[in-house]
Amino acid sequence: MAGSTWTFPGRFSSLAKIARLVRQASEEAGLNDTATYDVELAVDEACTNIIEHSYGGEGKGRIQCTCMTTEGGLCVTLRDWGSPFEPGYVPRPRRDVPLSKLRSRGAGLGLIQASMDKVRYARDPGGGNVLTLMKKNHWHAVEREARGPG
Repeated sequence: MAGSTWTFPGRFSSLAKIARLVRQASEEAGLNDTATYDVELAVDEACTNIIEHSYGGEGKGRIQCTCMTTEGGLCVTLRDWGSPFEPGYVPRPRRDVPLSKLRSRGAGLGLIQASMDKVRYARDPGGGNVLTLMKKNHWHAVEREARGPG
């Protein structure tokens, strides 16, 4: 497993830099264009939520991003030191109403979950929120199955 960790100011201007690093890590993990886009989308949404909700605005904290290439894909861990997050209290977005009638907020967590293969949140006992996002390299698994055993 290869991995790198970067720390960014909790500012919207950091999102483009984070996206470039996540895209590079996704490519190094062998993810195809669609999977890479999914990871970028999920990380962008999560970092936006950190800035807006955990810190309550720009410039009030930092975001630590760790990208770890695994044999099966990519693991991205985002850490912040803001307000605790309780995913169970976030209502699921309604899918039975026109977009014009949806609340402008609240769909981000569902988008993150739909984009990734695994999403895990934990509150660090030492303080801070830790969001782990995993995306499998489905093409790698297909190639391995095609080769057969061993």
